[in-house]
Amino acid sequence: MTVSTSLEATTLTKPRLWMPDRVLFTPAALEEAWGQQILERVQALGLPVEELPRNRLTGLRGESDRETYDISKRTLAVVNAPNSHFKLSPIPPSADWQFHLAEGCPAHCQYCYLAGSLQGPPVIRVFANLPQIIANLAAYEKPGKNTSFEVSCYTDPLGIEHLTGSLAECIHYFGTRKDGYLRWVSKFDAVEPLLELAHNGHTRCRVSVNAAPISTRMEGGTASVTARLGALRKLALPTQRGGGGYPVGLVIAPIMPIEDWEDHYTQLFDQIGAALDFDCDLTFELISHRFTPGSKEVLQTWYPHSKLDLDEAGRVIKRNKFGGIKYVYDKDTMNPLRRFFEQEIDRRFPQAQILYWT
Repeated sequence: MTVSTSLEATTLTKPRLWMPDRVLFTPAALEEAWGQQILERVQALGLPVEELPRNRLTGLRGESDRETYDISKRTLAVVNAPNSHFKLSPIPPSADWQFHLAEGCPAHCQYCYLAGSLQGPPVIRVFANLPQIIANLAAYEKPGKNTSFEVSCYTDPLGIEHLTGSLAECIHYFGTRKDGYLRWVSKFDAVEPLLELAHNGHTRCRVSVNAAPISTRMEGGTASVTARLGALRKLALPTQRGGGGYPVGLVIAPIMPIEDWEDHYTQLFDQIGAALDFDCDLTFELISHRFTPGSKEVLQTWYPHSKLDLDEAGRVIKRNKFGGIKYVYDKDTMNPLRRFFEQEIDRRFPQAQILYWT
């Protein structure tokens, strides 16, 4: 089967949709109009709803860490974002600011970058006070200067969109802004409800992709790379061709020097080229694999049989301004990887922009 045939086949298959086993609502969330909108959505899908007696989540822990993980990853909790979420943080090099419509992700990526970043069981929490979250954003825009906002730091917004509608609400809002721009990234493919939104070029839609040995073995619960690229194609196609006409992007992450990595990533670029065989506003973000001591501990608990390389002996330490450490590839490993990706993108997509390599 050729790449183009594979992409055409994705239009005939249903998108990958995550359906939780339980949907929990706190009393505060049910007082919100957006919380009621989410309630209507999940009830229409026939999902079991539990109204909690208090504004705290309970019943998520099992007898082991792995059982707690399994329970949490099958649970959607609708809550209100805490006050701390209204003080935004910068998120370079991805965007000027980050904000959150949810915390937690329905996917099962064995290298999950949220491991060690979020506290408590990895339940998927979505925020019912979304209108207040959105209303808070205008204060962070700089008049006369483009200001970007990343909404994918703590969740995969497309992976839960059929349950919340929150991503579409954000796209609609940024479509009305003069200087504000939205950015989101996903490993899912249910983009049809987004295609006719009035985004006015103020939302950049990206998909995260990787070489086949990584995506097929380490990205459980996600849409296939072929399906993701098919979704990106729909988003990028001009509206007169039935697409969304969005600016788009590829996040290739986490890049790893696996066996025969040049061949595998060459095949990935072939797939990308087949999906985006027309002029479009395209960016690339290139992220090499890294981990922290905390994330390693959590990942080994979540995925005890994973083949993910977490050996510190093959890495060097990188410190952030707060004294935290990450283990990254050394220069002898990193430089050939970076050179390959930058040369391939320059050759294949000369109009595209590489936003960063990290």
